[in-house]
Amino acid sequence: MTNLDKAQCEPCRADSPRVEAAQLPALLRQLGGWQVENRYGIEQLEKSFSFKNFRQALDFTNAVGELAEAEDHHPALLTEWGKVTVTWWTHSIKGLHRNDFIMAARTDQLCVAN
Repeated sequence: MTNLDKAQCEPCRADSPRVEAAQLPALLRQLGGWQVENRYGIEQLEKSFSFKNFRQALDFTNAVGELAEAEDHHPALLTEWGKVTVTWWTHSIKGLHRNDFIMAARTDQLCVAN
């Protein structure tokens, strides 16, 4: 699997399969700097992005928000002065789906564009 940022997200339901532990290393190798965090037993994909000031951080947050709305798949976003932390996971399956890795790759592309 390559070019995650160009892959299509698929509709996800409560019975959709989670990404298996054995698949994580290969998917993470396709992303730069993303880590799997476990919060309350739920695996989540997370990365912090650095910016020169709050305005740039806010602009990036808004761009991620637009991306999320377009796919109807929404991350947790923490916007601080010069920093945005983005956390993707699929709420309906309480864990990671391939869509989360696609959205992480698209998030990276947004950062390059800003």
